[in-house]
Amino acid sequence: MADFSPPDSDRRQGARGGKTSGKVADFRYKRPAPTDKTKPGTRPVRRSDARGEKRGTPPHRAQAYAALDLGTNNCRLLIARPSGENFTVIDAFSRVVRLGEGLAMSGRLSDAAMDRALGALRVCAEKLRRRHVYLARSVATEACRRAANGAEFIERVRRETGIVLDVISAQEEARLAVLGCHILLERGEGPAVIFDIGGGSTELVLIEPEGAVPRILDWQSVPWGVVSLTDMVTKSESTAEGRLARYAEMRRVVADSFAPFAERIAGSARTEREIRLLGTSGTVTTLASVHLELPQYDRRAVDGLIVPSTAMRAISTRLAAMSAEERGRLPCIGHDRAELVVAGCAILEAILDIWPAERLGVADRGIREGILRSLMAAGVANIPGGGPQAARGA
Repeated sequence: MADFSPPDSDRRQGARGGKTSGKVADFRYKRPAPTDKTKPGTRPVRRSDARGEKRGTPPHRAQAYAALDLGTNNCRLLIARPSGENFTVIDAFSRVVRLGEGLAMSGRLSDAAMDRALGALRVCAEKLRRRHVYLARSVATEACRRAANGAEFIERVRRETGIVLDVISAQEEARLAVLGCHILLERGEGPAVIFDIGGGSTELVLIEPEGAVPRILDWQSVPWGVVSLTDMVTKSESTAEGRLARYAEMRRVVADSFAPFAERIAGSARTEREIRLLGTSGTVTTLASVHLELPQYDRRAVDGLIVPSTAMRAISTRLAAMSAEERGRLPCIGHDRAELVVAGCAILEAILDIWPAERLGVADRGIREGILRSLMAAGVANIPGGGPQAARGA
C-alpha cells in the first residue's frame, strides 16, 4: 500500500479564512521531550510513547499520529500507529456537527453550528492529549473556506481548544482523498475517477493508476455537497412527484457545475478500455449498506465493496421518492441522514452520467487516511535512517 502522496500541479493555493494548505500542524499536544544527547541530531522521543516496544524498535514505530478533518457536516478524528506499510488505528471519533448548516444562504457560520463543532473539537483535543500524539494535522474544508467569518472561527478554535486548523484548498482536499483511498480501486488498465462527496463540496479526480502511486491527470471541485445542495434547492416533500421533481432539479444544478470537467474527460470516458470509479463519502457507504440490506452499518462489509452502478441508481431513485420520515426508518440511514442522503444521491447520479462506469467501488476511508500516510512518511524522514524516499509524502 502506497505511503506517498500523488503530485499536485500547484500546491501553493491559499484558502480564505485560515492558514495556507500543505503544512503539518499541531504540536500543541506534545509535552517537552527528553533528548538523547549521545546521538546529536536525533529527533526527541518521549520514553512514555515507546513503552511496551522492543528495544531497538525505530522510534517512529512507537509513536501515535493523528488526522482531524472538520468538514461541512462532520468532525472526524483518527489516531494511529505505523504497522508495516500500513497503520493500526488506536483511537477514533466522529460526530455530525452540521457546521455548514445555512451557510449557502447566509454566507456565514451560525453561532449554533460553531458551538456544535467546538463541542466535538474539545473531545478531539482531549483524545490528542491523552494519546500523546507525536505528529498531527488538523484540517478544515469547504465550510471554513466559504464562510465570511471562517477566520474568526478558526481563531476561536485555537483559543478554546488548542487545535490549529489548517484550511486546505479544494485541490489539497482532492489530493488527500486520493492518497487515502486509491488502494481500493478495482484492478484494471483503464482510466479511473475517484470522487469525494462532502458536506459542502464534491471533488472529482481523473487519475492514471499505473504504478505505486496514482498520477492526477485532472480534477475539479464544485461547491455542492449534501448540506449545501440540500439548503439550496427548495424543499417539496408533500408528494412523491414533488420530491422527484426536486431531485431532478438537484441533478441539473450539479450537472451544470460538472460540465467543464465532463467536457475535459469525455475522451477518457469513451475509451475502449473499461473505465473504473471509486467513491469515498457517507453517501456511497450509506447506499452500499442499503444495497447489502445491512441491519446496521458495518465498515468491514462496506469498505472495498464493488457494487453495480445500476443498483446504486435504482436505490437513489427509490430514496428520492420517499418522504424524509420513510427514509429515516431505513436501517443505516436514520433520521440524521434522512434529509441529506437525497442530495448525495443526486450528486452520485450526476457523476455516473459523466463517467458511466459499470461498477462503483466503495471506500470508507479518505482524507484522514491520506493525512496519516503523509504524516507517517514525514516522521520516517525525520529520524536517522528514514531516508530521502520517505520525505516524499510530506
